[in-house]
Amino acid sequence: MGATSEFLASLPRRSDGKRDWPPELKARIVAETLIEGETVNAVAKRYDLIPSTVSDWRRMARQGKLVLPNLDGMDFVPVEIEAPAPVVQPLPTASTNPIDVIKGDVTVRLDTATPATRIAEIAMALSP
Repeated sequence: MGATSEFLASLPRRSDGKRDWPPELKARIVAETLIEGETVNAVAKRYDLIPSTVSDWRRMARQGKLVLPNLDGMDFVPVEIEAPAPVVQPLPTASTNPIDVIKGDVTVRLDTATPATRIAEIAMALSP
């Protein structure tokens, strides 16, 4: 831990006194959490960090804001990409001609999208 402490002491500090972690170092620390058997808590402790800071950096890596180096022992989960579902096109209407319901001298003109139940109701209403 002595070498790590000396290394951490050499990190530049921001105006508020906090260490200024370079993106490359953040990425390396996050990569260490991906090594089999490592935990966020153990890695955070090794670098004198609180675990939530390391978790924040892991989130940044998932969002593509940190490029992780390839360390020995890192395990990655294989990615499977599903084929996109085919886009279903609406069926074209068979006819654009209106439907006429005629009873004597009364004509009721209906759109082709009129449901069959509604057409039947209108036909029944026109019947004596």
